[in-house]
Amino acid sequence: MTLRCLFVDFDSFFASVEQHDDPALRGRPVAVVPVAAETTCCLAASAQAKRHGVKTGTGVREARERCPDIVFVLARPARYIEMHQRFMQAIEDCIHHEEAASIDEVPCLLMGRERQRENAVAIAGRIKRRLVELEISPAMTCSIGIAPNRFLAKTASDMNKPDGLTVIEQRDLPHALHPLALRDFCGIGPSMEARLLAAGIRSSEALCAAGREQLRRAWGSVEGERFWYLLRGFDLPERARTRGSIGHSHVLGPELRSFEGARAVLFKLLAKAAMRLRRGNFHATGMAIRIRFVGMERRFEPDLQFAPIDDTRTLLALLGEQLERLRAAMARGRWNPARHPPLSVAVTLTGLQETGQASGELIGERGRAKAMSSVLDRVNGRYGNNALYFAAMQQALAHGAAPMRIPFSTIPDVSLEEDVAATRRASSEPGDAGELWRLRERQFKVLAENTHRQTRERGARHAPSGAGGRNGKPKRREPPVPTSADLF
Repeated sequence: MTLRCLFVDFDSFFASVEQHDDPALRGRPVAVVPVAAETTCCLAASAQAKRHGVKTGTGVREARERCPDIVFVLARPARYIEMHQRFMQAIEDCIHHEEAASIDEVPCLLMGRERQRENAVAIAGRIKRRLVELEISPAMTCSIGIAPNRFLAKTASDMNKPDGLTVIEQRDLPHALHPLALRDFCGIGPSMEARLLAAGIRSSEALCAAGREQLRRAWGSVEGERFWYLLRGFDLPERARTRGSIGHSHVLGPELRSFEGARAVLFKLLAKAAMRLRRGNFHATGMAIRIRFVGMERRFEPDLQFAPIDDTRTLLALLGEQLERLRAAMARGRWNPARHPPLSVAVTLTGLQETGQASGELIGERGRAKAMSSVLDRVNGRYGNNALYFAAMQQALAHGAAPMRIPFSTIPDVSLEEDVAATRRASSEPGDAGELWRLRERQFKVLAENTHRQTRERGARHAPSGAGGRNGKPKRREPPVPTSADLF
């Protein structure tokens, strides 16, 4: 009885939810995107889109080139969390599950007779049937892996997709892993793959044959030795994880690609990060601000260090001071926002300390700022996120920018993180009308995006080809792209 973990992985989860809610999308290539813009990337792709090479992280332009018939839909995190909760209940009806690994993955610990192969396979079958009994949708399927440890069970769940079931017993190791590519293993990304190749490990067979010390040297830490044990089916305890940062990022929609738009979105992102900071009982001692621009390699990347802080007003003041440097660069002509508009923004609170480790405040003004943050949290906790907010966030809220996102390893609390404006809009329609309204809104935005692209392409085809440009007039020479270190 070497089977200890049953791992459930829901297939193409975000895209499958969209196909479930809109039957017209079933059987079609679908990609879920954060904003309706050509410059963003896909958050998820349906099984049909994946057959064309479209996957998470594929740019919208590349996805359209690979699959001209692809349909882009805007992400709806609250809906995905709702379906996640239904799935968790369906699994609980069949076997007790552990804490979800992510919104579309959940491990289940096998106990006693459940570890026998025939019983573990029967549980997997019950989970699949339970989804059908709940009438969730034929578009919603899951792949299940059963193995001696959680790492191998997760690996097995990816080996036969979609709607697959793969069992790896101790006697199947290591040859059952040999057909996999190095990147098929959780924990091996592009940089780790490069390190393995440099160490002479070029295949899964070589990886499984490598010794503990060889893997430790390749990883540069004890994690390589841990990987050696996991490949052999050892059931190691989960590593204790400590949170080192809290942050958010957002690709700006065309309507917010200006200094004021980027500033408003950054303020909103930081206010949300500060709320999460306090909810987790942390203080931050640093802040990283990142802005990328269209057509310019240089970025705006200040990093701050300060005494432990957790109140929103002080953090926003620090952010505002840094953004004034960008405004000054714009005033001096060192940055032309019309030529190089901001494309994406991110802010991360770093150097987290548990609240009990931070010393008490000696400055009265900081005490008032903390009290203000406490009131802000209580009001928004009762009436919905951003029911009360700082005026600098207004433009971002008006455009619905930086909505709730679903990070890889945590499930956000919709009641605390979804903007109250979005909730009110959905609930203002009776019955299913609110959902229908959101569906029509997404379809309209995607239609507008396609229309804009087609208009641009027609203009490019009919533009005169003379050296002088339109009407033979010479083109105005643009100033060179600024690259000096003192740009900002």
